[in-house]
Formats: sequence, structure tokens, C-alpha cells
Amino acid sequence: MGRNWLLAIFIVFLFSGQNAGAAWGAKPEEFPVPPPPLSEDLYPCMNNCHADMETDPTPNRELEEHDGIALHHAEQFRWCLDCHDAEDRDKLRLQSGEKIDFEHSYRLCGQCHGAKYRHWREGIHGKRTGYWNGKKQYLLCVHCHNPHSPRFKPIKPAPAPRVPRYGETGENDTGGHGGKAVYGKTKSH
Repeated sequence: MGRNWLLAIFIVFLFSGQNAGAAWGAKPEEFPVPPPPLSEDLYPCMNNCHADMETDPTPNRELEEHDGIALHHAEQFRWCLDCHDAEDRDKLRLQSGEKIDFEHSYRLCGQCHGAKYRHWREGIHGKRTGYWNGKKQYLLCVHCHNPHSPRFKPIKPAPAPRVPRYGETGENDTGGHGGKAVYGKTKSH
């Protein structure tokens, strides 16, 4: 009984958390994703602007160069270099200090959004295409969410559909007979 109990505890420990395998030296799970939507005129960052630029580590300062970016993503607690690597702007930075490519940004998002990351891996959140028992492709979080302001903006709802009443004619529905349809019947012009 004692060994089974210890084995159960070990298994629960091993599979709890999003990257438990990484703690044991295993390679983190990789997912087939299309390239992230990066600005071609700005990326790679190190080739365009940041190669000769010294990093200012002052948190929450105004960035004149990135005036189109408004941080609305836990901005009271976060700033640019919590996610972007200070020395290599073509990489993202995990909380552990590990540098990752933008193609693996799901690992970065998963550090704070564990439940959504788990759902994304399982195909419940986000978009996944492919076969249930074969090749799959996942969209990255940034394909749907702006990483600097991830909450979806409010959408004005469209008017509710109107249910036609018996005997009303549909304006565009000719019933395939060249006349105006009256649900179930066709009238000639």
C-alpha cells in the first residue's frame, strides 16, 4: 500500500503544472504553428533598430519609438522587458530567464494564463486545424489577441434575425423557379 501511495504522489507531481517535464530536463512540448504576425518593416528588431541601441532598463517609461503600442495587459505589474529579452529583441524571455523564439510564444503566455494554455493545448481554446489522430496546426495566441492589449474590443451586435411569417414573400428568394417564393409556394411575376 505504501509504495502505491508514493507512486501516485510522484505521478501527480510529475504531471502537475504546465512544464513539469522541463524541470526534469525534458524538452518542452512543441506545437506546429504558422509564423507569428510580426511587422515585416520592423522585424527582425535587431537588424532594424536595436542592434546599436543601448537598453534602458527603467520600467514603465514612455517609448517614443513604439508610440503605436499601448500596454493594456496587467500594466500595473508588467512592462516590456518582462516578456521581451533586453539583450536580444528578436527573442522573448520566460520568467526563468530562458530565451525563446516568437514561434514559441505560447510558452510565455502559458506562464500567467495556465488554464487557457492547457485549453489551447487540448484544442478547446483558440483555433486548431488538422486531424484528431494525425497532423495538427495551432494558431498562436497572437493570431487572435494583441499581446499588448489582449482583451477583445466590444463588438456592436447586429440586429436579431426576423423570423418570416407564413404567407410573406422573401425579397431575394425565388424558390429556384423565377418567381417570388411564398414559403412552400411560388408566385409568378
